[in-house]
Amino acid sequence: MQVYDAPLRDMRFVLNELHQDDGFGDLPALAEFTPDLTDAVLEEAARFAREVLLPINRSGDEEGCHIDNGVVRTPAGFREAYSAFREGGWTALAADPEWGGQGLPETVNKLVEEMICGANISFGLYPGLTHGATTAIESHAADELKQAYLPKMVSGEWTGTMCLTEAHCGTDLGLLRTKAVPQADGSYRITGSKIFISAGDHDLTENIIHLVLARLPDAPRGVKGISLFLVPKYLPRADGTPGQANGVSCANIEHKMGLKASATCQMNFEDSTGWLVGAPNKGMEAMFTMMNTERVSVGVQGLGVGEAAYQAAVWYARERIQGRSLSGPKRPDLAADPIIVHPDVRRMLMTMRAYNEGCRAVGNWVSRAIDAERHSEDAEVRQHAADFVALMTPVVKALFTDYGFETANLAVQTYGGHGYIRESGVEQYARDARITMIYEGTNGIQALDLVGRKLPANMGRLLRTFFHPVSAFIEENGGEGPLKRMVEGLQQAFGALQLSTAKIAEKGMKDPEEAAAAATDYLRLLGLVAMGYCFAKAAKIAAAKLAEGGNDAAFYQAKIATAAFFFDRILPQTSACFLAIKAGKKSMMGLDEAAF
Repeated sequence: MQVYDAPLRDMRFVLNELHQDDGFGDLPALAEFTPDLTDAVLEEAARFAREVLLPINRSGDEEGCHIDNGVVRTPAGFREAYSAFREGGWTALAADPEWGGQGLPETVNKLVEEMICGANISFGLYPGLTHGATTAIESHAADELKQAYLPKMVSGEWTGTMCLTEAHCGTDLGLLRTKAVPQADGSYRITGSKIFISAGDHDLTENIIHLVLARLPDAPRGVKGISLFLVPKYLPRADGTPGQANGVSCANIEHKMGLKASATCQMNFEDSTGWLVGAPNKGMEAMFTMMNTERVSVGVQGLGVGEAAYQAAVWYARERIQGRSLSGPKRPDLAADPIIVHPDVRRMLMTMRAYNEGCRAVGNWVSRAIDAERHSEDAEVRQHAADFVALMTPVVKALFTDYGFETANLAVQTYGGHGYIRESGVEQYARDARITMIYEGTNGIQALDLVGRKLPANMGRLLRTFFHPVSAFIEENGGEGPLKRMVEGLQQAFGALQLSTAKIAEKGMKDPEEAAAAATDYLRLLGLVAMGYCFAKAAKIAAAKLAEGGNDAAFYQAKIATAAFFFDRILPQTSACFLAIKAGKKSMMGLDEAAF
């Protein structure tokens, strides 16, 4: 059964209690967003997710998107939900007030994104991609383009996309063939085809603004010859309303494993009018502004689906009766006990819970850095925050989506045979979550980015933004007390991370394949240490709150119990990661190609 209530208490915890000492300082620009105000936003977002988005999640999956007389149609209820979403101001939540946005912190925005994706991830793609597109336009486009497009996109009247992939090239964008021919009036004629374009066409808004990668006639070969262009579906009139069609069409809707209510399109551009965003042949730099924004958001998608899957599994484990507890009947009034009494079911539920809470804590830490990078008045703090965001972006994208999919699979397993049946609703979570590990750069690409670019950048400067706070926490909390065992576990895992970092640096300088062979295990190791650090901090705070007394003891006791499970059952995976990294590439690359 699909059930979803936003985990507001844990969201408040990570927002207001967990990361107050993160080193990014106070942000006067965000001072007006008090806990009372942000709590009101979260409460209303939770209501919208529960009452508006969740009811059309499974029906949207069953119906899917379709083309009707050349028009892409979203499933029943989506247009009405999007209108309510836009009218409620949700599209403008974190956007700059200069363009009509509300300017809320990313720490709040990412929690709202989690709720949207937990209730209905397919719906979340439509406004989510628009947020990424506005980020790129605001950062790189000429003022004239900003004035013409950002207010409409921020208000949600128009949506946005990113058009990168072509049928013959995926991650290797240097092979793309879409052309851009300059015109006398300063515009360009864009011709080419793109595939896998999320929200490429739909009936939710009156115009769709595409950010398209293309080549100028004299462009250098490879990625150094790619430029970025803004291409609207309809050319705006002088009064800003959509005018004539612009040669942009949907050739087909992809038949996908999941996300069926999200229109993933094959898009054709036929002499479409577009305008350059950023400098010629510097399109990758501009597009990465959007891609990095989207990579963090995709990580949040994984977390959102994971939370929904966990809640569905808990509901079922309480309702389904089967067998008796090994320690004696727990519900003698029933013919059997609920399956939640069984240790292996508890293993699955606690694993899901720990993944979700750990990822939410890490995600909020990264979101605080995003806010500091944008709003701090101290240049040194802004650089420190930017370094941390750069380091952690691939971790958020890959780790959260790996765990989101694993959590969805565990939910199916909790349901047993009923989980494999569509009517239960949980098999949809597994199908929907699977794409998050692929798009915006596969998780293997994220690991290569982390090891190949982020670790060696500026002589390891980025990594210090992570190592220093973790090292300081271990040193300050290494004595006696309830935290002792957790801190010892964190120290051991952190030591494995430090040794792995040195090993990769040593081997990678001599042989790049050695670094690449270690990349996925290294990303998982770094992510687990980050989660361990957050859980240890959370347990420390919870213990202090329990000592003070109060009415929220159950929450803090559960937080300590979840942290204990993480340290007992999940953090030990770091030892396996370390051993795999230490083994090197030999067995991985040892088999001749012809032998496969």
